[in-house]
Amino acid sequence: MPPRKRAAAGQDELPGVSSTKEIQDILWKAADKLRGSMDAAQYKEFVLGLVFLKYVSDAFTERREELAADPELAAIPEHRRAAFLEEKDEYTNENVFWVPATARWDHIAENASSAEGGIGKLLDEAMDEVMKANKTLTGVLPKIFNRDNVDQKRLKELVDLISDARFTGHGDRPAQDVLGEVYEYFLERFARAEGKRAGEFYTPASVVRLLVEVLEPYEGRVYDPACGSGGMFVQSGKFVISRRGKDHTHDLAVYGQEANERTWRLAKMNLAIHGMDPKGVGERWADTFADDKLPDLKADFVMANPPFNMSDWARVVGDSRWRYGTPPQSNANYAWLQHIVSKLGDRGSAGVVLSNGSMSSKQSGEGEIRAALVEADLVACMVALPGNLFRTTAIPACLWFLTKDKSPQGSKALEDRRSRVLFIDARAMGTMLDRTERILTEEDLGKISDTYHAWRGTKSAKDKGLSYEDVAGFCYSATLEEIEKHEYALTPVRYVGAAEIKDDPDAEPIDVRITRLTKELLVHLDESAQLDATLREQLGRTNG
Repeated sequence: MPPRKRAAAGQDELPGVSSTKEIQDILWKAADKLRGSMDAAQYKEFVLGLVFLKYVSDAFTERREELAADPELAAIPEHRRAAFLEEKDEYTNENVFWVPATARWDHIAENASSAEGGIGKLLDEAMDEVMKANKTLTGVLPKIFNRDNVDQKRLKELVDLISDARFTGHGDRPAQDVLGEVYEYFLERFARAEGKRAGEFYTPASVVRLLVEVLEPYEGRVYDPACGSGGMFVQSGKFVISRRGKDHTHDLAVYGQEANERTWRLAKMNLAIHGMDPKGVGERWADTFADDKLPDLKADFVMANPPFNMSDWARVVGDSRWRYGTPPQSNANYAWLQHIVSKLGDRGSAGVVLSNGSMSSKQSGEGEIRAALVEADLVACMVALPGNLFRTTAIPACLWFLTKDKSPQGSKALEDRRSRVLFIDARAMGTMLDRTERILTEEDLGKISDTYHAWRGTKSAKDKGLSYEDVAGFCYSATLEEIEKHEYALTPVRYVGAAEIKDDPDAEPIDVRITRLTKELLVHLDESAQLDATLREQLGRTNG
C-alpha cells in the first residue's frame, strides 16, 4: 500500500502498513491518545469498538472488491451492477457483516471534520447502524463516543490514525486473521495495563493453550461458564485450524456465559472477529450460578478460568448441581467444579484453572466434596503450575482435568485409566518475561500435553510413538487407594516425589568432597582466629 496522508492537515505522512506488527503499533499509539481521559474499562471498550468497526468495514470492502472482480459481473447489465454490489446476501452468506453505506470507514474518514454534531455523533450512529443491520451484534457495540468526557479533537486524531491501519491487502491473509491477532494483542496489552482488574476478561495465552493442547477439542461442543473475552473459544478454533485446516472450523460449536456486561461485549466482538458465532455467548450477560442460561447443555469439552476463591456468589442449598456436596458460601471453587461436572456429556472432559488451595483444603466440607469427586473417578489429571503466570493475582494456581470416562472407549483404544489419576508438577517450568510475569514455552506446553496424552494413550501420542512412564519429580500415575492414604489431597508434589539426581562420572566422590571441605573450613577458622588475635593485639597497643 503506498504512503498516504493523514486526514489532519499539516501532519506527516505515515509509511504504508505491511505487517500485523505495524498495525499493532499504530493502534496502540491511537489508544494512548485517549489514555487518562476516561476510566480503564471504558477506554478498553472505546478503542476495541473502533478497531472492530474498522475491521467490519475493511472486511466488507474486501468482499465487495471480490464481487466486483468476478467475471460473471460482466454479464449483468451495467445499470444493475451497482445494485448487485449492494445485495446484502452476497456478504452475509460469506460470513461478512453487512455495513450500511454511512457506517463504512471511508465515509467516516471523509466526514470526520465536517459531520454535523461532530465525529463522536457520527461514530455512535455508525455503531447503531451496524448493530441494526446484523442481529448477532445487537447490543454489543459501544455507543460512547459522543459524550462530554470524550475529547473530540483527540477522537478525530484517533480516527485518522486508525485509518492508516488497513486490515486487508496482506497477501493471502484475510482481514479476519489480521484483525484477530490485533484484537488479541490489545486484550493482552489492556490486561497488562489493568493488572488485577483484568482477571475478569483475560487468561494468559500460554495457560489457555495448555488447556487446549491437553484436551484436544477437534470437534463437538465447547463450553466456558466464565468465558471472559472468549479466549478459550478462540484458541480452540485455532487448534482445529492448525491440526485439520480452516475447512473444519465449524466442527466446533461454542457456548459460554459471562456475568460482566462489558466483558460480555468483548467476547461477542472477539468471536465475531474470529469467524465464530457470537450467539454462543448468549443474548445477554448473566451470573452462571444465579441464572444458568444453558441448563440442558451437555458439552464435549469444558474450559474455564473462574474467579479464584470467590465468596460473593449466589449459593442455593439443594441445587441439583451439588451432587457431591454443598459448597460453602465462603468459597465457590467447588461450586465451579460441580457446575462443570454437571455440564459434561457421557464422555466429556474439562480443564479448569483454580487456586492451589482447591487441591488440599478441608475447610467447610471441601475435603469431603473433593473425596467424593475422586471416588466418582472424575479426576483425570492435576497439574501444579509455576508462579507468576497471572499478572492479575499473586495466588498460586493449578489445573484440574476432569473426565466422565477413563475407559478405553471402544474404537479409540485408549489406555484404561479407571481408578487412576495423573499428577504433574510443572512448578519449575516457564520463562520469565520480566521481573513479574512468566510464560510457558512451546517446549513446556509440549512436555506437559505429551505426558498427559501418553498416559491416556491418545491417537496423537501413538502417532508420535509416545508411551507413559513415571518420572520422579515431574509425573506420577497414582491409584485411588494411594490418594485415599493422602486423605484425598491432590497436590502433585505429594505423589511425584523428588527428582532423581543423576550421577556425574566426573564428579568428586562424596567422601572425598566432605574431607576436602572440612579441611578448608578448619583452615578458614584458623586464619580467622589468627586475624582476631592480631586485631586484639593492635587494639591493646592503641589503648595503651
